[in-house]
Amino acid sequence: MSRHRTLRTKVRRGIAGWPITIIGVVALLVLGWFGWQWIGDVVDQRAAVQAGDCNEGPATLKVAATPSVADAVRQVAQAWSAQRPVVYDHCIGVEVLASDSEVVLEGLTNTWDEEKLGSRPHAWVTDSAVWANRLAAQRQSMIGSPPESIATSPVVLAMPQQAADAVQAGPGFRWTDLTAMTSSATGWDRFGEAGWGAFKVALPDPAVNPGTAMALEAALAGAGADPTGPVTADLLAQEPVKQAMAKLVAARPEQTTTSTWQAMAVLAANPAVGSVGFSAVPALEVDLYRHNTGAEDNRPAPATPLVGVVAQGVTPVADFPFTALSGEWVNEAQARAAQAFRTFLKAPEQRATLAAAGLRVEGVTERPSPAPGIAWAEVAERLEPADAAATQQVTGAWATADNGQVVTVLVDTSKTMGEDGGDGRTRLEWVREALTGQVNRAVSGSLGLWEFATGADGDRAYRELVPTGSVGARRQSLLDAVGRLAPRGDDRPFTALVAAYEDVLADHRDGKRNRIVVITDGGADGDLSPADAKARLEGLKVSGKDVGISVVALGSGADGPGLFQDITKAFGGGTVSVVEDGSGVDAALGQVLAGR
Repeated sequence: MSRHRTLRTKVRRGIAGWPITIIGVVALLVLGWFGWQWIGDVVDQRAAVQAGDCNEGPATLKVAATPSVADAVRQVAQAWSAQRPVVYDHCIGVEVLASDSEVVLEGLTNTWDEEKLGSRPHAWVTDSAVWANRLAAQRQSMIGSPPESIATSPVVLAMPQQAADAVQAGPGFRWTDLTAMTSSATGWDRFGEAGWGAFKVALPDPAVNPGTAMALEAALAGAGADPTGPVTADLLAQEPVKQAMAKLVAARPEQTTTSTWQAMAVLAANPAVGSVGFSAVPALEVDLYRHNTGAEDNRPAPATPLVGVVAQGVTPVADFPFTALSGEWVNEAQARAAQAFRTFLKAPEQRATLAAAGLRVEGVTERPSPAPGIAWAEVAERLEPADAAATQQVTGAWATADNGQVVTVLVDTSKTMGEDGGDGRTRLEWVREALTGQVNRAVSGSLGLWEFATGADGDRAYRELVPTGSVGARRQSLLDAVGRLAPRGDDRPFTALVAAYEDVLADHRDGKRNRIVVITDGGADGDLSPADAKARLEGLKVSGKDVGISVVALGSGADGPGLFQDITKAFGGGTVSVVEDGSGVDAALGQVLAGR
């Protein structure tokens, strides 16, 4: 009986199974639908990437990279391309070209020669912010996004083993001591080697050798009040800094090579102290690593590697910035691809690739091995780099300090130079400021000043304000003449140029670089045509008396490039630099004066 009650009780209190079954089935169907959608999305995304299903077709991201890092960036680009990236429905391919930074800068700020250089890059990896700063100073609109460092490398003093041992065994080396060390006839005394005489350091042209440029910044900062930097335009005009610049130029060995690479090769082949006229050269650590291991252009490694001496105290450090570029040649997909590639470059695996190439990378402690001559010593304190304009002014001041240039400047004083040049100042006000700075910073060399516009000198559309000669002897005359420049008439650049060319030829300085620099906002109404001007100049040429012609054109709409391009190419391989507003004149003028 009890058994029957128990069974009946269980039956009455039970729940029917079919509702649970229906709910379970529905839940499975809903979850399955969402799961199918998620899987479908993943499959579609992978198909778009892996199968290259790009609605807008392929697009190429062209990256110009300094040779020091080009191989490593190319490896990273290959890894990224293997993932078949898609940006804005474009399949992205990356092309990395090893390009010297000075060549890229000149092309971007002057006229890009596609026949010689190929198409313009969409991104730029330089060895130092010096180059991005120089571009920003003249063509800010070409900076697509703020430069971002992907690696670093300190400037070291590359020396043969015997010389390096003496420096490291002594009181050590500081970049702030460079002026005093190299200026003394007994520079080696401080390292206990009295018989070795002068401590000679090769300083190849800082306009194209970043190791020299940054070493100079450190030495000049040491002559000022704050050795940590940065070097500024005002600092360069201070007398102690100008004296330091003059001493460094005077101490430069006659045997100094054109490039850092050549200097390292000479030292490696001739390791005896003083055997080649110098015992050291400033170099980026990564470049010394590449030299010692034979990585540069697959050259054989030297039998005797050089040693990289890391300075005590403040040290300049190259920061290898990645800069996305902007311009009419960069479309939206390429702009976004540049940003995506920069992000990929900074991923852990890619940082390891950069470190393996001899660069210092945040978060990576492993160093390449073997690394002959490289100790990977820690940097005590980093030099604060100079700003955009000052980086150009350092090289410009160096170029004129060696007394090797004779420069005649022609300034446009037409009415349009009184128009807005940016930041509420006229174009001519910016030009006056740039010229005043150049005169104040000049250590030596020769400089003259002309103006051109209708009414400049009676019926003549030009006037010589200060005859070309020693800056030191006529500094105040130059400053006074610059201060009196004022807009007056119409543009007449070519008439003035022909007259100035005749004058420079008549007083040509043999053994010097004789040059004419024209500063204008463009236009030549009522003047000689460019073709007629070129013909007259060609007729004036004298064999053995070369005169270079360069132009700084103000304003993005200036006619300078079109008007002057043929003339500048035909005379001394000059350039036409276009600046978007007046604030870029100082940097552009510095670049022109620093050019070789």
